[in-house]
Amino acid sequence: MNIIESTATPVMSTGQVFNAYVQEARAEVLRYLRLPGFLLPTMLFPSVFYLMFGIILAHQNSPDGARFLLASYGTFGVMAPGLFGFGVSLAIDREHGLLTLKRALPMPPGAYLVGKMCMALMMAAVVTMLMLCLARFGGGVQLTAGQVATFFVTEVLGVLAFCSLGLLLGTLAKGQSAPGLVNLVYLPMAFLSGLWFPLSVMPKFIQAIAPLWPAYHLDQLALSAIGMGQGGDWIHVVALAAFTAAFLTLAARRLARHG
Repeated sequence: MNIIESTATPVMSTGQVFNAYVQEARAEVLRYLRLPGFLLPTMLFPSVFYLMFGIILAHQNSPDGARFLLASYGTFGVMAPGLFGFGVSLAIDREHGLLTLKRALPMPPGAYLVGKMCMALMMAAVVTMLMLCLARFGGGVQLTAGQVATFFVTEVLGVLAFCSLGLLLGTLAKGQSAPGLVNLVYLPMAFLSGLWFPLSVMPKFIQAIAPLWPAYHLDQLALSAIGMGQGGDWIHVVALAAFTAAFLTLAARRLARHG
């Protein structure tokens, strides 16, 4: 038995393991670069929304409107790479058998997910940079270098919570139905978290359930990064970490059980 196991289990050096992760991340990036129909709407959709509602309309009503909505639409923008990049593509890969093939290959088991996570982080970085440029040059939002750096890091790392949620959704749906399921979570969560309208003008019930959504906590951290927070940042950090861990645990169990 020991001879069989030692023969069947490939032994990879540290360099080969690292290279496997790099190559998987590279393949994932190339895969999405060849899908402009997915890439461009994901990156430009929140930017267009911010331009219309955060700069053109909000700037006329309030001098801080563009600044406030930078956090909201920045959070809205980084949700999509995590939810759709993980949820939809994982469901399609499972349905087409690609995930089964990946498991049969002599590669680290986590390389597939790390590759997708790298792609989501890169897309979140691009979306956040677009938002910052629109805020500065379109909305005239004045931010210090420290606020820009904190906002950028907060939004980019914040995509990890939505990657784990997308991973869970990808285990619940099949390929054709995955976009619909993700949208059922994506758009209501944005609304109920106060990303489109301030929670202060929303009904009391919606204000009460807003902390149940990870987008709410990332929005609060983003507001704090640009100097409009209400304190208690560590609570939002802990909440996002808890959401991420819980979604990952549930997704790992479903993948182990259902493939």
